[in-house]
Amino acid sequence: MANILVVDDQMGVRRLLFEAFKEEGHLVKMAENGNEALRVLEDYKPDLIIMDMKMPEMNGIDTLKEIRTFNQDVQVIMMTAYGDAQNMERAQEQGVRHYISKPFDLFELRDVVRDLLK
Repeated sequence: MANILVVDDQMGVRRLLFEAFKEEGHLVKMAENGNEALRVLEDYKPDLIIMDMKMPEMNGIDTLKEIRTFNQDVQVIMMTAYGDAQNMERAQEQGVRHYISKPFDLFELRDVVRDLLK
């Protein structure tokens, strides 16, 4: 069992991932944007963060930069509907090694998560 944080501005995506990973026995928390994610992380120590790159207020890259100031080790899967090479490069600079394109295949995402959490 792992602690997972799902950060996405789309409620449907958050709910889907919450249910899918809870079903597999993980403790899952959700945040609808970067600011809320930072508040959740004050009390919650995830093993993995699954985060959307494009969100209002604070995007995934900026959120991850803030997270890296107090947690260098948490693994991150970045989700994006845009194959923006510049943003992917910026994410790599913050330690992101895994990307999922939206719309995503839930089975593929589950496999990536399982591999990361081994």
